Amino acid sequence: PSALWVTGFAGLCITPTLFLSGADAPLSQSLMTRKGITLIVNVTLSHTCPIYPGVECIRVAVSDLPNARLGDHFDHIAARIHGNRSGGTLVHCAVGMSRSPALIMAYLMKYKGVTLRQAHNWVKDSRPCICLNTGFWTQLLDYEKKLYGKNTVKVAKPLDPLPMPKTPKLPSKYSMRRCPPSPRLSRLRRFTSLAL
Repeated sequence: PSALWVTGFAGLCITPTLFLSGADAPLSQSLMTRKGITLIVNVTLSHTCPIYPGVECIRVAVSDLPNARLGDHFDHIAARIHGNRSGGTLVHCAVGMSRSPALIMAYLMKYKGVTLRQAHNWVKDSRPCICLNTGFWTQLLDYEKKLYGKNTVKVAKPLDPLPMPKTPKLPSKYSMRRCPPSPRLSRLRRFTSLAL
């Protein structure tokens, strides 16, 4: 499994010192050492924070729900990522698709001077499977507006579900009452009545 983590983890490099992953990567101490990780930001409610010499672990206990207040942590976590001069930073959530990418996008906007659109493209180029929930998108939009006074993206409204098609009514000529009797059924009825 360690080799898989190394391969997968190398592709999750956002900057030379900033990495994004799911909850499995920080469990490999050798991987943390090879990548020079000195700060782990654990954005989960229950995954363990590993204890390694020289590695600090910060937990951001936020669920992956649209009403969760991840935006309350944007400034603090961005500042911690930016201030980590002693090595690399790994930001992870359960699967690396929603919470951790959102925090990294906030960091990129604040400290790399990019728009939300650019931050999203930057992270998506490294990890194409990111899929932030709508609540986190809304919080990032608010953060972008706070930083730059305008928004560069919009969150599309969800489509109304398509109505279920109604079963068409058959014309009356196909009514079961008007179907001619089946010759087989007639013979079967006759046979059944004789047997009784």
